[in-house]
Amino acid sequence: AQKWLMQAQISPQAWQFCWILLSPDKVPEIQYFGASALHTKISRYWSDIPTDQYESLKSQLFSQIACFSSGSKMVLTRLCVALASLALNTMPEAWPGAVAEMVRVFQEEAGGVDGRARCLALLELLTVLPEEFQTSRLPQYRKGQVRGALAREWGSVCPLLQQLLRRTDSPGAVKARVLRCLSSWVQLDVPLSESEGLVHDCFGALPDPELFDTAVEAIVNAISQPDSQRYVNTLLKLVPRVLALQDQLRAAVQNGDMETCHGICRIAVTLGENHSRTLLEQVDHWQSFLALVNMIMFCTGIPGHYPVNETTSSLTLIFWYTLQDEIMSFESEKQAVYLQVYRPVYFQLVDVLLHKAQFPSDQEYASWSSDEKEQFRIYRVDISDTLMYVYEMLGAELLSNLYDKLGRLLTNTEQPTSWQHTEALLYGFQSIAETIDVNYSDVIPGLIGLIPRISINNVQLADTVMFTIGALAEWLADHPVMLSSVLPLVLQALGNPDLSVSSVSTLKKICRECKYDLPPYATNIVAVSQVCSLLHITTSQCMWLMQALGFLLSALPVEDILRNLHSLITPYIQQLEKLADETPNPANKLAIIHILGLLSNLFTTLDISKQDDESADGTAPPAEKPPPSPGPNPVIVVLQQVFALIQKVLSKWLNDSQVVEAVCAIFEKSVKTLLHKFGPMVSQLSEMLGQMYSTIPQASALDLTRQMVHIFASEVDHFPPIKALFELVTSVTLSIFQQGPRDHPDIVDSFMQLQAQALKRKPDLFLSESLDVKAVFHCGILSLKFPEAPTVKSTCLFFTELLPHCSDVPPVARVMQEDGKLLIQAVLEGIGGGASRSLMDQFAEVLFSLNKHCFSLLAVWLKEVLQPPGFPSSRITTEQKVNFSQQILSRERVNKRRVKDIVKEFTLLCRGLHGTEYAADY
Repeated sequence: AQKWLMQAQISPQAWQFCWILLSPDKVPEIQYFGASALHTKISRYWSDIPTDQYESLKSQLFSQIACFSSGSKMVLTRLCVALASLALNTMPEAWPGAVAEMVRVFQEEAGGVDGRARCLALLELLTVLPEEFQTSRLPQYRKGQVRGALAREWGSVCPLLQQLLRRTDSPGAVKARVLRCLSSWVQLDVPLSESEGLVHDCFGALPDPELFDTAVEAIVNAISQPDSQRYVNTLLKLVPRVLALQDQLRAAVQNGDMETCHGICRIAVTLGENHSRTLLEQVDHWQSFLALVNMIMFCTGIPGHYPVNETTSSLTLIFWYTLQDEIMSFESEKQAVYLQVYRPVYFQLVDVLLHKAQFPSDQEYASWSSDEKEQFRIYRVDISDTLMYVYEMLGAELLSNLYDKLGRLLTNTEQPTSWQHTEALLYGFQSIAETIDVNYSDVIPGLIGLIPRISINNVQLADTVMFTIGALAEWLADHPVMLSSVLPLVLQALGNPDLSVSSVSTLKKICRECKYDLPPYATNIVAVSQVCSLLHITTSQCMWLMQALGFLLSALPVEDILRNLHSLITPYIQQLEKLADETPNPANKLAIIHILGLLSNLFTTLDISKQDDESADGTAPPAEKPPPSPGPNPVIVVLQQVFALIQKVLSKWLNDSQVVEAVCAIFEKSVKTLLHKFGPMVSQLSEMLGQMYSTIPQASALDLTRQMVHIFASEVDHFPPIKALFELVTSVTLSIFQQGPRDHPDIVDSFMQLQAQALKRKPDLFLSESLDVKAVFHCGILSLKFPEAPTVKSTCLFFTELLPHCSDVPPVARVMQEDGKLLIQAVLEGIGGGASRSLMDQFAEVLFSLNKHCFSLLAVWLKEVLQPPGFPSSRITTEQKVNFSQQILSRERVNKRRVKDIVKEFTLLCRGLHGTEYAADY
């Protein structure tokens, strides 16, 4: 029905039936459809209307609006939008002075329609006119003309709005509509100097609760227009008007009237945010601008907890960024003067922000909903970002300031301090230390000394202590002597289920940054971690914990690594042996995947090769670093010990893609970390992978094979097992293609990526007698037609890697000679509409490659393939096909960017989208 109605609206008959549908005996929904049809015809099919009918259409609309001014509001609005669209299409040539005429028509007595209804209808029409302009589809050159014409019409609108707003007998509904109308017009960049009187009238409307919201909207829209900063004198006159709102703001705060606080704050912030530079530069008026800044400070520190008792303070945060940016962008002499005035303001801001970041009492916090808690968390992140930014202006003095306050709090025995106060100060430290290099700060040793003195009796405070220690991990790596005062706290927190997120992430940071200083603590860390991971932490934190231990063990001598690994992994291995004997069921499947995940996360970071290199930044490693370890790699030792067990698990779970994925992940992580040091396991793993894939093919096995080909195919010793594995998985996949590959797009995707990798790393693999290159090529042709975009992308990559080998790999040359035409056919089918438009760059790459490596054949194939009518699309003409071929084969073929553009142009023609709005986004 919807589709039919849409078609009816745009049909030629709509011109006739829309007027019938508007007749007074119809229900409002039908009248609305008639008015909508009118608007659609005028806005989109304007060219259908003969010039000599403009006048009658206009007068019909005027009379309909007059009729509906006392009728249905939704129909009235639609008719106003239709007349607005007509005005935009006829301004300024065919209908000069359109707005003045609208005002005149509605001010004349119209039979039987009362003055107030006429006035509201006129205001509705004037309000929708600029809105319709903003969304209209006028061509660019017309937009400029019409904008100019509308700007000239402001002279007719402004006096009318002023007169209605200032009349004491104007009804509230009329005044509200006037304010909406002003909001709409100022967005056409009406000069602020020309709307100044009206903006002042809006301030006069703020005490009226019924007009408050619309007046705020109008003021905010007027002063945030980009052009308004040119009118300095007007802005200066607005500052006292904003400052005069402070009594109303304070009263609203006392009465708990959040809406009024919010509105007044929006006005102050909009003036400050949009015009801070202009107002800063008016040096003679510095005190009034400082007063505005202090008013915004009052809004930042508004009493109550966000978002439960207030929602205003968050509006101000961007202002503080903006003001700081402007101050810091002045040249140094001017900047020094401003800093003298504003540094104290920013120190006060830090106090206000840390006060706002404080948690409420435990009892109150417990009563908050989870949504309120989440909003408060995000608000604290915004405060954290603001503090980090403020640090750029206040520098090291800010850290000293926070440290002194924290020191006074923690050493003051007279008054017991609330945990909230301590937590907020630490949160301030953490905000800065997380992103700014505090290594040179002289207060950090003192801070580390204070942390153990904090009596931690609350989860939020404990979390912040943890995150603060984590933020200082790099500093601790430079000052390892301080580790002994904070590490016990972290290990203790690991035992608390409520602190698992913060304590595990902090331990991971410390193990990553300070691993060469941790050997004395290693046994203890491993023991505590074992207890925790077996007790209470969630799966993802177990994984982080294993990564932390991987970093920690990497720095130990090999025999110590093996000893610790033995005590760490043995319980899991025993559990896995037990699980491997059980009959598969959902519960033991999760346990198996969990244990395999723990091992792969441990092997992700356990990398002793870093001991052989210099440290990552190129400086010499610390002196206490152990010497490079001789002997086998610990990861290999463990993998060889558990290999048989993993095979046993696999034999029972081969059908389960998640278990197979978890097994492949262990080896993939190990291969990525160890690279060539994984060598001793290549033949074992290749054999196991081959068996796995032959029994039940899965994409994860292909991805691991690709990893192996990438690293080991070029190594003489490892080439035989890799070659055997590559040939085996290729022949198994080819048989899947014979049975019908449509149900396995993931396998096809991974297979194409594997073939591309083989061509890139070791094209010799394609010289083998046992590899059916022709069959692989035909699989590629099939895969190009898959509906899944990732699969097609990988296939295009395969062909772009394959084509350069026409010259040096005879089987590739042969298959291209015999069947290359099929490739160009499949590519053109995709471009012609068979594939998603997002893939056109990939198809262009294949064409570019064909051009480069098989030019003479391509010229013949293109001609033959494009011969049949209707291919690759019924929308394309023979002339357009010839043109496309010539462009592809012309001298421009060596420019890849140009080939992509030619393909995009051709695909739009094939899809009938050329020159449409869709094409513009392309």
